[in-house]
Amino acid sequence: MLTLATTTPGEPELFASLQGEGPSAGRPVAFVRLSRCNLACQWCDTAYTWRFTGDNRPHRGGVAFERSDNQLALDEADVAARIMALGQDRLVITGGEPLLQGPALARMAERLAGMTVEIETNGTVAPHPALDRQVAQYNVSPKLAHSGNPAELALIPERLAAWAHDPRAFFKFVISTAEDLAEVEQLQAIYAIPAERLYLMGEGTDSATLLNRAKWLSDACLARGWRFTDRLHIHLYGDTRGT
Repeated sequence: MLTLATTTPGEPELFASLQGEGPSAGRPVAFVRLSRCNLACQWCDTAYTWRFTGDNRPHRGGVAFERSDNQLALDEADVAARIMALGQDRLVITGGEPLLQGPALARMAERLAGMTVEIETNGTVAPHPALDRQVAQYNVSPKLAHSGNPAELALIPERLAAWAHDPRAFFKFVISTAEDLAEVEQLQAIYAIPAERLYLMGEGTDSATLLNRAKWLSDACLARGWRFTDRLHIHLYGDTRGT
């Protein structure tokens, strides 16, 4: 069984859209959003995947979501059939933290004949071997200090080193202020992250905030040889589920 997030109670968050972030931005894809996360970013825009009633991990919105309304368990074969019905040739698996459900994802992916699989992860969990061999691209988003997660939980040395050596892994750092850049520079130096696989993305859930941050983030990328990524889906659809 897979544990999915929902768009509305009882309806899994599974849809076709344009990838909004990272190296595949602008590409038509199928999306499936899984529930549960091992981290708790204070600015997380999908807190409904983990901050359920009784979970007191800090989040700036302070909202607690009812698990029964925001989480749904489905058989892997059922999920795969729904994905194939969307008619796309590429799947983005996001969350939450998808790699927490590695074995079930592997069973689902086996049923996706001819589909390219892309996974978005916070970089703290090793891929299950059966899943790893079916993945074409990882979008790894290590959480910096401003996320509110302790470094010992969010920045695990052996995992960062493994991702840096995997050519399928692209790093995407969420940036709030210019002070965050020094932390990215340090991580790049320690783990020898190739500049062509390192993306900066502004933190924000509205176009005005993202565009304001893009002005100085683009200069930072140009100066360092890094890549810049926007959040296309926010500009197109707003901060809404199922987009």
